[in-house]
Amino acid sequence: MKYLVRDKMLAIGDDYWIEDEDGRHAFLVDGKALRFRDTLELKDPDGRILITLREKLFALRDAMTLERDERRLAVIRKKRFSLLRNHYLVTLSEGTELDVSGRILDREFKVEYDGELLALISRQWYRVRETYAVDVVREDADASLLIAVAVCVIRMAEKEREGPGDE
Repeated sequence: MKYLVRDKMLAIGDDYWIEDEDGRHAFLVDGKALRFRDTLELKDPDGRILITLREKLFALRDAMTLERDERRLAVIRKKRFSLLRNHYLVTLSEGTELDVSGRILDREFKVEYDGELLALISRQWYRVRETYAVDVVREDADASLLIAVAVCVIRMAEKEREGPGDE
C-alpha cells in the first residue's frame, strides 16, 4: 500500500494529512507547537494517537523516539560507522533493528529488516512538487510505524543539513 506525503510537513505546529493510494485520509500528522522539544503525533482519521514522535533531549547523538500508548516503541539514530552518509538505525523496544538507508534528503530510501524490504520511500511515483510516497511492501508490516520512521529520518537529516546554529 502506498501513502502520499506532502513534504512541507516539517514545520512544527502544522498539521497535514497523509493519504492512501486511493486519495483517502489515512493518517494525520499533528505538529505540536510551543513544546520544549520537537513533538509530532501520528493520528488515525478519527483523531486517535497512534504514535508520538519526539526529539530525544540530552542525547550524545541526535535521536528521536517513537512512543505508542506512552511507552517507548523505538529509538532512531544515525548509524555511527557507515560508508553511506544517510544511514539510520531504528531500534525497536524488543531489540529488533530496522535499517534505513539511501538518499534521505532526496526522498529516495528504503527501510529493511534483516535484509528484507519493508518500505520504499520515493518521489519517483509522483510528479506533484514536494510530494513523496511511502510504499509499505509487506502486507503484515505496521504502516504507521514505517511512516513515522520515514518522517523522523527526514526530519533528522534536514536538521543535520541545517547545522547546529541554523535553526
